[in-house]
Amino acid sequence: MNIMDKITEHVKKWRDPEYCLEAVKNDGNNLIFVINQTPEICLAAVKQNGFALQYVENQVPEICLAAVKQEGLALQYVENQTPEICIAAVNDWGYALRFVKEQTPEICLTAVKRNGDALKYVKKQTPEICLAAINDDPRALKHVKHLTPEFCAEAIKQNLEAYEYIKFSKSEQEREKFIKKLGFLLLSS
Repeated sequence: MNIMDKITEHVKKWRDPEYCLEAVKNDGNNLIFVINQTPEICLAAVKQNGFALQYVENQVPEICLAAVKQEGLALQYVENQTPEICIAAVNDWGYALRFVKEQTPEICLTAVKRNGDALKYVKKQTPEICLAAINDDPRALKHVKHLTPEFCAEAIKQNLEAYEYIKFSKSEQEREKFIKKLGFLLLSS
């Protein structure tokens, strides 16, 4: 068998739907070789490896949702993001928030509850989102854009080392006022 015969034989395999289905079930990235992609083959590929979504020629919501449920960071390959797909992605991996094109409070809250450190990707921080992030990981305090004594007290209650993430304002008077309020909150809990 010469080289052209081998190439022809190889290409024939990747035209066979049954062969392709088994190949993507073993390794979703094999989808890159599939000549005639079907929804069934694509779905099997992303269920095995969410990152295979980057090779899907015709993305439909069902395939995208399966991909991000398997691997939240596959969100970066989703062409048409929906709130449902984004929530599934950040629920799997909070850091997927960095790939969300249109953040909503619900998506951000889901992300920081899964991984408090994802707060660094939240564009519009609210007190609820910041507290949820701190409750998951007190070190998220370092990503809070507008520190309050209440946020600091919550973080320190959980982990004394969170104190190192408190950024004080430049004014000595403001600093003293902040520390007094923080001390009061810590003593009263």
